[in-house]
Amino acid sequence: MQNPEDRDPENKEPAFKVQDRRRFSSEGETKADSEESPERVDVPPLPPKPDAAPPPKPEQAARSSAAQSSGPSRAAAAPAPELTFAAFVWSLSEQALAALGEIPDPATGQVSHDLIMAQQMIDIIIMLRDKTRGNLDQHEQTLVQEILSTLQMKYVELARQPGR
Repeated sequence: MQNPEDRDPENKEPAFKVQDRRRFSSEGETKADSEESPERVDVPPLPPKPDAAPPPKPEQAARSSAAQSSGPSRAAAAPAPELTFAAFVWSLSEQALAALGEIPDPATGQVSHDLIMAQQMIDIIIMLRDKTRGNLDQHEQTLVQEILSTLQMKYVELARQPGR
């Protein structure tokens, strides 16, 4: 018997119906078409959340699903490199080198000089060195120290040039 609280007070009908459409029984056997007697469970409606985002419009949903479907195909084509501390520090150093004009910017292909960005990247690597002190192996310590000394020398050379 249904609980009277489970019914919509205005319509005196259940708020919505939940129907078991699984093709397998609880024992894992395939249900025959004649055995499919839907179990009915009445569930009260949930109140709307005041901060809930509206459902996406159909064109937005199509765009997001297209973006998701193209994502895995690119990932399957080229596996991502292994994520290590050394690879992370190396990527930061490449950003600093691009800001120093030593290598082209990977995003634009242009060579530019941005001393502020270079200084920030160097500061981030210094912060990582300080925060990971005692937790790095010898190879990682040497790599961080060599990257820092190289970047700092290039920064000083560029900063001392007239007009910078």
